[in-house]
Amino acid sequence: MPIITMTTPMLMTTNEPDPAAVRGGMAEDEAAALYRLMTWLSPSFPVGAFAYSSGIEWAVEAGDIADAASLRGWLAAMLSDGSGFCDAVFLAQSFRAASEPDPAGLKAIAELAAAFVPSRERQLETTTQGRAFIEIARAAWNSPGLDAMVAACDGPIVYPVAVGIVSAAHGIHLAPSLHAFLHAVVSNWISAGSRLIPLGQTDSQRVLADLEPVVAATAARANAASLDDLGSATFRADLASLRHETQYTRLFRS
Repeated sequence: MPIITMTTPMLMTTNEPDPAAVRGGMAEDEAAALYRLMTWLSPSFPVGAFAYSSGIEWAVEAGDIADAASLRGWLAAMLSDGSGFCDAVFLAQSFRAASEPDPAGLKAIAELAAAFVPSRERQLETTTQGRAFIEIARAAWNSPGLDAMVAACDGPIVYPVAVGIVSAAHGIHLAPSLHAFLHAVVSNWISAGSRLIPLGQTDSQRVLADLEPVVAATAARANAASLDDLGSATFRADLASLRHETQYTRLFRS
């Protein structure tokens, strides 16, 4: 009787990981965008944000902010009705002008954003951070076209405009850029408040958690807004930034 030999095909294996699996299912450009946003808008990114309180220092001394609840209320107003919303609008508009590209429109937006801040100290705060953000991002993550965008502004570049044009230069989507920017801003405000009141780490994180829906709503409004929608109703916060200039004892530069 003839012997019949059966053969089983061998499965070839490789030690090379699946790139998609390593990234958790994200596309390569999505993973790069997330990595850069997390880096650029991290507290460790050296733009000097820790040195500024956006007037919160005066508000604490005046008694307007005394605990976690009052800090949360103050910051919610700044986000939705003050500098948080306005800065997010400037970020969105500069992002779109840089993406088109529209050099003349970008210059006009940069000039308006630089003129929109209510006090000398806030002007110093946002222009210093904007300049540092551009310089460090360009040194470590330069991108074709970024130099032309910076040159088109032809003057001081405030922080939200800097984030807008760098995100556009790297092809990062606007919505996550807005959300990450507002998260960074409110995190720095809470950090200042936690040192001034002071607050413990747990209470600080509770304030950040409570402000999550406010950040999301502000980002969505700014994404849909035009320059005609700009406006602030946080008069007490604006006064705080003005009065901080002559505050006797100060830890922060604004």
